[in-house]
Amino acid sequence: MPISGILWEKPPEAMRFRGITKISVDAKGRIAVPKHHRDTLIESGITEIVVTADLSGCLLVYPMPVWQEIEDQLVELPNNHPQARRIQRLYIGYATPMELDGTGRILLPVELREYAGVDRKVVLIGQGRKLELWDERAWAAENESWRSDSESGNEMPAPDALQSISF
Repeated sequence: MPISGILWEKPPEAMRFRGITKISVDAKGRIAVPKHHRDTLIESGITEIVVTADLSGCLLVYPMPVWQEIEDQLVELPNNHPQARRIQRLYIGYATPMELDGTGRILLPVELREYAGVDRKVVLIGQGRKLELWDERAWAAENESWRSDSESGNEMPAPDALQSISF
């Protein structure tokens, strides 16, 4: 199943990113993708990724084939619907293709770093077919918000699909 001349050893739907890793951002705005995530990409024959903004204030990191599926759906949304246009402007507008360099690093463009408030410390979180990249302080604040909502009983109700999973 080739895309951009890449023949995958494993189809992209088999890729799964999991785990949380704290990473430093260097002075040029580069981060080193952790080895276990690089290995997941390499095993699938993928060297190109897309980083884009998310409504939650973090950045989303997609393997290119996964991003192409999402982008195909986004471009089909009706342009005359205000919410659809906002989503397109955010996700497609900020979408930045990049390749891992020889040492497994990516350069985060200034615009993406500014959007997510990325400074020197970030957290990379596996989310199945994608990764989330959070500024470390924003991630801590998000976690505190979840705990506070849980303790105060202000949690949003869980979707029905979540009710059937036993943790």
